[in-house]
Formats: sequence, C-alpha cells, structure tokens
Amino acid sequence: MKKALKTAKTSARQSELKNFALGETHTDYPNTYAPQVLEAFDNKNPGKVAWTTFICTEFTSLCPKTGQPDFAKIFINYIADKKMVESKSLKLYLFSFRNHGDFHEDCVQKICDDLTKLMKPQYLEVIGEFTPRGGISIFPFASYSSSYKKFVQIKEQRLINYAPGKYTMDLSKIY
Repeated sequence: MKKALKTAKTSARQSELKNFALGETHTDYPNTYAPQVLEAFDNKNPGKVAWTTFICTEFTSLCPKTGQPDFAKIFINYIADKKMVESKSLKLYLFSFRNHGDFHEDCVQKICDDLTKLMKPQYLEVIGEFTPRGGISIFPFASYSSSYKKFVQIKEQRLINYAPGKYTMDLSKIY
C-alpha cells in the first residue's frame, strides 16, 4: 500500500514538472530581453495570503544612452493567486536584461508588468536598488494589485510609505 502511494505521488510530481526546463544538463541563456522564458506553476494554496520574495543580487542591464553596464539588486515581493513564478525561469528572465538597454525605472516597470501578465497575482512589487553611477543611486519601485479591496489597500499603503530600503533590507548591508 505504501509503495503504491509513493509511486502515485512520484508519478503526479513528474507529470506536474514535465513542462519545466528544470534539471536540464544544458541551459540556454538568452542574449536579449526574453519575457517568453518565464514559466508559472499552479499555486497549491490558492486562497491563502502568503508573501513570496525573490532577491536577485546580480542584476545587470545596459544604459540606453552610453551602453555602459548598470548593476542592481532586484527585490520581487508578491502574494500569489492561482499561479506562481518558477525560479529558474525567473533567473533566466532576469539574466536576459544583461544586454538590454533601458533606463532603471523602465527595467523595474517591465519586470513588474511581465510578472503580472504571467501570474496575475493578488499583489506584486518590484524594487530596484541600482549601484551609484556618477554619484547617483536610483531605487525605482513598481507595483500591481488585483481589484480586491485588501490588496488595493496594501498597494496604496506600501506606495505611500515607500522609501529606499523600507521593503528590502537595511541599506548599510547592501553596499
């Protein structure tokens, strides 16, 4: 009985993961902006309110004016609805900005928009903490909420209270 149950669970897990690029021996890294690499999976706890946070400590993009590299930490905080983002696909997606020329604010908004389109979360925010260039740091913030009142309120409150480092980590630990 236990063996049959274990086999059924293993089979169900394999079926669930068959469409993901997980565990491949070779990974193709996109060399241009590639939102199509993002993958989502079913949230096993729909209806529950839980935060998920991703921190990309090695985000790079290119300045659209000079072609110089820009470096940042990207923080993605979200409350899922029916779908969640698969982490390897997110890594590949964020890597795809490496040769992409866009202003910091546009990169952060684009990430927010692409993840919103993919998952349709209850709430999502993306924060960029770009390292100084020319003596100026830029910390853009973009967010989305579903139309449910409590998530609209979260969006409004976090936007009103936003300040660099408020929803990420102590700035003294970043640089």
